[in-house]
Amino acid sequence: MVQLARVPFFKDTDLELASFEQRCNWRRFDTDEILVDFEDVSSDVYFIVAGEVRVLVRSQAGKEVILGEMRAGQFFGELAAIDGIKRSANVTALTRGEVCIMPAPVFREIIFASPVVNERLLRLLATRVRELNARLMEHTVLDLRHRLYSELLRLSTTRAGHEGERVVTPPPYHHVLAARIGCRREQVTREFSTLTAEGLIERTRGALVIKRPEVLETRVEEALREEK
Repeated sequence: MVQLARVPFFKDTDLELASFEQRCNWRRFDTDEILVDFEDVSSDVYFIVAGEVRVLVRSQAGKEVILGEMRAGQFFGELAAIDGIKRSANVTALTRGEVCIMPAPVFREIIFASPVVNERLLRLLATRVRELNARLMEHTVLDLRHRLYSELLRLSTTRAGHEGERVVTPPPYHHVLAARIGCRREQVTREFSTLTAEGLIERTRGALVIKRPEVLETRVEEALREEK
């Protein structure tokens, strides 16, 4: 079986993947291993087959902001493959896993050879730009409290068997949330205490439950309207 067929990005295409696969490398990675670092001159694209990684960006002053996590089925490094500019982010493994490393020329060849894959890439890039625009807006106009509300909602999913509730699994560390929204860990801890006292969140074994997500959504919407 052609291993590239395991990668969702290449499923259901008319490409002969075997010839491309011969030009790729497959390797395993360990927890805390840096797969890509700031200013690296490499241009390979990494397709995550197993495991989870975290993506960070760093300001000129050295402050790091977490952009998010990626899991099996996702990929990173496409920007360097497209424009050849040094890496703009750090990608570090959160777990053990495996990646398919595709050289930039191979990636570009596939993109130009398949309209299906080309459209997938365009849609993915459009989605990422929209997400970054939304986060930029939040960092520009919202205070840390409302940025925290927005980030919790973004990280959460519907809680099965509990209508109206949402859940973040596993529960996020306070210092990780702080790095996501650009504040100090102590500030996140203080806001969590307030949310708990209000009955809006609850920590259970293995999860953070948002009891009334509509309240957080309303608060964020009102804060954004006040800035108009």
